[in-house]
Amino acid sequence: MTLEDYKNGQVLLIDKPLNWTSFQVVNKLRWEIRQRFNIKKIKVGHAGTLDPLATGLLILCTGKFTKKIDTYQAQEKEYTGTITVGGTTPSYDLETEINKTFPIDHITEELIHKTTKQFIGELDQKPPIFSAIKKDGKKLYELARAGETTEIKTRKITITEFEITNIDLPNIEFRVVCSKGTYIRSLAFDFGNALNSGAHLSALRRTKIGNFSVDVAQSVEGFIEGLG
Repeated sequence: MTLEDYKNGQVLLIDKPLNWTSFQVVNKLRWEIRQRFNIKKIKVGHAGTLDPLATGLLILCTGKFTKKIDTYQAQEKEYTGTITVGGTTPSYDLETEINKTFPIDHITEELIHKTTKQFIGELDQKPPIFSAIKKDGKKLYELARAGETTEIKTRKITITEFEITNIDLPNIEFRVVCSKGTYIRSLAFDFGNALNSGAHLSALRRTKIGNFSVDVAQSVEGFIEGLG
């Protein structure tokens, strides 16, 4: 691919590695493109953040295609992952330690499958306090890490599919198809509540964004090798 190709616009499908932020992926690829073509600037942006503890599909746009980011970001997304019942964390995932424990003896396969039905359709969801949403100019996770409490408003989201793929308590594996703005960490937390227990998200992978699939995505290393 030539420099003009990247400037005119490319959609890059990357399989984000564990423990990388989405911005680290953007910065790494931008730097590699700049090095490869010996240029000072190239626009690169991503269409939808993945948390550091999540893996999977990240859409990156270069050059003129950065104008299309909002379009890709608005598309429906599919995730697979694991909800662990019996304990909650402040971040709703493994970024923070378990702070409360709950009984799980009453949780049956029947109850789990029945409870998923409560989460299909349009829902009011409260984002996690550990999120990049801004309030009064500050990101919520900055306030959370500083020990500040703040009121978080619910937002409308839509879940079109919520399928349980495996149960091995305390772990519940799932697949979910949802709208833009859905926090799977919040879904895990709310699911735990609905089971009369507590839960947190212990694994997450984004498998699709619109018609794009992680099956055809490149690793960061694969992209760099392809640059030559």
